[in-house]
Amino acid sequence: MIRNKFKYKPSNSLSKAVFISLLSLSSLTTFANSTDLTNNWTKSTVEELRISAAEKKLPRVVELLSKRTTEFSQQVNKALNLTALTQVIILHGNGLWQDSVKLLNQRNDFDDRSLYWSRLKMTKALRTAPAFIKLLPMQQQQVLWKFELLSRGQQDIKFNKNADKKILITGFDPFFLDKNIDQSNPSGVTALALDDLFISNDGQSAEIESLIVPVRFADFDQGMIEQLLTPYFSQVDMIITISMGRKDFDLERFPGLRRSANAPGNLNVYTGANSQKPLIPLLNNKSLAGPEFVEFSLPVTAMQKAIGDYKINDNHKITTMEKTFEPVVLSELAQEVSVQGSGGGYLSNEISYRSILLRNQYNSELPVGHIHTPRIKAFEPKTSAKIVKQIKQMLTQAIKDI
Repeated sequence: MIRNKFKYKPSNSLSKAVFISLLSLSSLTTFANSTDLTNNWTKSTVEELRISAAEKKLPRVVELLSKRTTEFSQQVNKALNLTALTQVIILHGNGLWQDSVKLLNQRNDFDDRSLYWSRLKMTKALRTAPAFIKLLPMQQQQVLWKFELLSRGQQDIKFNKNADKKILITGFDPFFLDKNIDQSNPSGVTALALDDLFISNDGQSAEIESLIVPVRFADFDQGMIEQLLTPYFSQVDMIITISMGRKDFDLERFPGLRRSANAPGNLNVYTGANSQKPLIPLLNNKSLAGPEFVEFSLPVTAMQKAIGDYKINDNHKITTMEKTFEPVVLSELAQEVSVQGSGGGYLSNEISYRSILLRNQYNSELPVGHIHTPRIKAFEPKTSAKIVKQIKQMLTQAIKDI
């Protein structure tokens, strides 16, 4: 345990973790290159400013992980320097993710919101900690980045069940919270519910590990998806990104390069993109380089065998500057300019595009693609439970084909 302003000798394993993390903080080249030194990293964000509204509307949800958030707040305020601050971040970033997985499975409530609001309470506390305030702006941003990655499951990915196959999935935070402060996201619920799960099909087994990513354009532009996913293209047998979408399940065949949705992220930032002016996102302060459209490589036929309450569509529909149509093969899109991919023009489409672009670079044979789930309004645990069950069946059906 961490006591007395960290005037103690930590364990060898934790010391090693801190040392490695300090090295990583100093060498996050991609992130450092995009650091905005004019930003005030000690100021609460738009997301953090919603905490008071959430506490009034759903106090039980916000307080479910209060033991973790309270300890974190106390300890970051006692930290004397970057080393001690990093130690707290490692302990509680990892701990928050693990607590959230455990809580959802113990309560069986299909609720991802405690993780979301607890993370925001912790980042808000971190911004005002004395040791954090003393850091250089670049260090402050990197410390926040490190905490984000850890609290989203980065260091909890451990394929250790000796399964035949390894599957990595991602979900998203809740979003559009100014419309519904009590909004949940079934993709985040799925990530928490299926994390570290062992499944099998006709003698073949698979282990599932998961991550949850933010609904923020800046994090995508700064390379969060590339940093989280790149290590696994040589280690796993399938990567599936998941988000909340339409009426049924859609497997998004042709993700597009450009953003076009006239909708904000969770920081209420608009990109300026729209259907008349689709914009290319950034990576390393440069335009993301890739073709206008890519194609997924999921075992569609197998996944569509999953039985449940919802239809599973192989969605080919895309929009270009010229037309909206449903191409059969990728070559039909060779000369087109993307407006919307099969996954739309928002971050759901973009995480799919970025993950497939990485696949094409690092492991062209790997099954990679995106699932849009049926949508929910605010919090619908019974619907989310059905969604999780059917996605679990999709992954189980896919085992023999990956």
